[in-house]
Amino acid sequence: MNGTVTVLDKGAVRIHSYMSPADTFHTTTQLIETPARVVAIDAQLLPAYADEAVGYAKGLGKPLDRLIVTHAHPDHYNGAARFGVPVHALAEVREQIVARGDSRLPTGLVVPVTDFTPSVELTPGTEVIDGVPFVFEAVSGGEAADELLIRLPEQRVLIAQDLVYNDVHLYLGNNDITGWQQAVEALASDSGYDTILAGHGAPTGPEVYEDVRRYLADTRELLGDDGDAYKKAIVDRYPSHVGPFIIDIANRSLFPADR
Repeated sequence: MNGTVTVLDKGAVRIHSYMSPADTFHTTTQLIETPARVVAIDAQLLPAYADEAVGYAKGLGKPLDRLIVTHAHPDHYNGAARFGVPVHALAEVREQIVARGDSRLPTGLVVPVTDFTPSVELTPGTEVIDGVPFVFEAVSGGEAADELLIRLPEQRVLIAQDLVYNDVHLYLGNNDITGWQQAVEALASDSGYDTILAGHGAPTGPEVYEDVRRYLADTRELLGDDGDAYKKAIVDRYPSHVGPFIIDIANRSLFPADR
């Protein structure tokens, strides 16, 4: 396996957090194992890594129930067809995925939009899946225009996905630092969760909020009007972070005149 899996035992629930290698900036697929099934959250950029997550999930000996896509960024939905189950997403996220259209992989391979278009509209609120309450919450603004936050209150697990990165450079292409800061402050104000699942990086705890706060504050300080200068400055400040090339991807949106 090219990726790695972190397993967390939460009583009736076991969390299997699949993390891709650094070449796709430690993107995570969360596999939530309930007593009789597995719920997958987010689907990887490269189909090969989605296949690894699916293969691992099948090895648990329980059926995959569904795939939930949290937001409309290709590193979280490109591999959706590999899961072979209904794809759930917020209506806004589905619309944004469809609007983006076909996805071109770094290899040049094109994944048609029909392969990853969500088929089930997810409604915010509480759904009990196999006896486990999942609380779905829509968040607007931040890393993406719209994102799904998932809470497992009985397990004290918060599935934040791309509202939180753990030791990975942040993607700022949505150009909403203020919205992201507000979202992180809201998460940090809730003391009911001691396990935080990040969209990039390994599972962590509430201490990650301060890390993201600091990075966003530094970004506001360093961003300026020169994408190359910004990349050098932020990488120099966070030399151990994974995925500096994610800054290049974001800079295409932040500094379009330079591209």
